[in-house]
Amino acid sequence: MAITFAYGEMIIATFLISFLIIVLHWSLSDRNSPMRNWPVLGMLPGLLANTWHFHEFLAHDVLKKNRGTFEFTGPWFAQMDLIITSDPMNVHYISSKNFSNYPKGPDFRMIMEPLGDGVLNADGDLWKIQRKIIHSVMKHNKFESALEKVAHQKMETGLIPVLDHASELGTVVDLQDVLKRFAFDNICLLVLGIDPNYLSVEFPQTVYANAFNTMEQALLYRHIVPKICWKLQKWLQIGEEKKLSSAWKTFDRFLYERISSRKANMEKEEEFDLLTAYMAEEEEEEVKENEQISALRKTDKFLRDTAFSFLGAGNDTISSGLVWFFWLVATHPSVENKILKEIKATIAMHKKEDGERRFFFNTKQVNNLVYLHAALCETLRLYPPVPYNHKIAAQADILPSGHHIKKNQTVLISYYAMGRMEEIWGNDCLEFKPERWISEKGCIVHVPTYKFTAFHAGPRNCLGKDKALIQMKMVASAVIGNYHVKVAKGHPVLPRNSIVLNMKYGLKVQLSKRSLL
Repeated sequence: MAITFAYGEMIIATFLISFLIIVLHWSLSDRNSPMRNWPVLGMLPGLLANTWHFHEFLAHDVLKKNRGTFEFTGPWFAQMDLIITSDPMNVHYISSKNFSNYPKGPDFRMIMEPLGDGVLNADGDLWKIQRKIIHSVMKHNKFESALEKVAHQKMETGLIPVLDHASELGTVVDLQDVLKRFAFDNICLLVLGIDPNYLSVEFPQTVYANAFNTMEQALLYRHIVPKICWKLQKWLQIGEEKKLSSAWKTFDRFLYERISSRKANMEKEEEFDLLTAYMAEEEEEEVKENEQISALRKTDKFLRDTAFSFLGAGNDTISSGLVWFFWLVATHPSVENKILKEIKATIAMHKKEDGERRFFFNTKQVNNLVYLHAALCETLRLYPPVPYNHKIAAQADILPSGHHIKKNQTVLISYYAMGRMEEIWGNDCLEFKPERWISEKGCIVHVPTYKFTAFHAGPRNCLGKDKALIQMKMVASAVIGNYHVKVAKGHPVLPRNSIVLNMKYGLKVQLSKRSLL
């Protein structure tokens, strides 16, 4: 009996000593690594310990110290092993040269489930067909005029009254909240033909907008935690998954109501909206497709997925770019003065009915604002609205950097880190310098999309890039031309951990009207 007990103790002791040796070996071997590879847990503890400054940590502590590419090891059996890269040659290879081997993949579609079969989530023939139709819709002769008209409408009835109200009272206002509300109203008008009136001096709570924001946060949670965790929560309907389920149902009611309304009124001459134009384009477009795709595209579910993709692409991305722009301009007075000088020389000033002077604009005028365009590009370089891109390897591969990719392995491209690489932008890469975008002849410098990735690269580059920049210039010129924006004293500005690069604490500012003589 004593011998058996002693034997058992010896086995336990041997196990513990072996475990300690393994831990010690792993600790010593990873001493210089930004994230230690622990037994069982992999590198997840290091990642979680740095979530408070995730973007900076990944850019400076991980990728910069590993020549732009890092192999992340997840917990055992969690299927979280991935390659993270900001190497422009790898990005060019993944996004263009070997594009067919790097689809979004089934894991991404599962995580981003609310996107359904929309263009942001689709691969293969379904993606190609949607992209072709969307491209055709965006070339519609009514699209650009609708873009300008909607932006004017929302600035005159929403943005300008809210900023006037804040400046007259001298109150501090969260400019990020204002811009998110503006963007939501703007994109709903452009896509669905409806104005939720989310932006007004009362700052109302809108059920559909709140649902959209809740879904965005829940999808970020799915990206961070192991698949088994969020799937269990979904099955039990608890935590973030319960919030997602409720918000999803709420927003779907909103979308299906609009789809039904637009279908019923397709024969009537109404204001242009993308959903109606897309439905009309589908009927006219003759494309070769298999029966399954043909049947899918005729369903309300597919129209819902299409509308959701339009809203997702044009909502927070615009407001995110603008809020970082206004913060950078407010903290760089010389840049503000140059933009203001250009606006005064280019855009006509108009009198309102009460005699007050305002700077107003049209798409042709804002396209002549070269320095403003450069300042926006510089903003998007440092703070890309979508900071990461998720790909999956259909087949095993070797990247230009020499890293081996396994079949079905996830590749994460860090656009945020790419905007801070000395190899691309020089030693002053962390500085806000719009001048780097302007040539000696006074034109915008062309930078390849695999280096300036704010609008993605390769065949999946953003179809709405030019239109997004027009909208941003329209809003930026209206705000800077008519108001001086001052960041509230002591207000902290940090990126938020989110799918879209928002500010963690918003942007608290004070506004004062400019004297326009």
